[in-house]
Amino acid sequence: MPKRQKLKARVPTPAEFRLLEVLWHLKEGTVEDILQAWGEEPPNYKTTQTLLRIMEAKNLISHRLRGRAFVFTPKVEKDHVSRLSIESFLDRYFRGSRLALLLNLLDDEQIEDAELRELEDTIRRYRKARETH
Repeated sequence: MPKRQKLKARVPTPAEFRLLEVLWHLKEGTVEDILQAWGEEPPNYKTTQTLLRIMEAKNLISHRLRGRAFVFTPKVEKDHVSRLSIESFLDRYFRGSRLALLLNLLDDEQIEDAELRELEDTIRRYRKARETH
């Protein structure tokens, strides 16, 4: 099955991602719960409701009724959203090529030698782990 077909949720926008972070922390919550847990400068109530409806259409969250209030629950895990975001980024800017992304990163003259050595060590450990599986 092609990767695209198995990824049912869509990549969240930055605002949607922030709402997901709050929901991952809460496990579930009403709009009021989300806004209370937001911290500094939460979005307004109506904006939050709109974003939650959009996120539900994207299959990122679901809701159930508790009395007259909707209780929202994340349907995706953070790791899954990270993978979706990386795949989208690769497709959009590097035609899906991980090598092109890596070469672009390596061309960045701001990468310190220590960071490059750490990357080499990480690649070696990754290869070794794959050989044992």
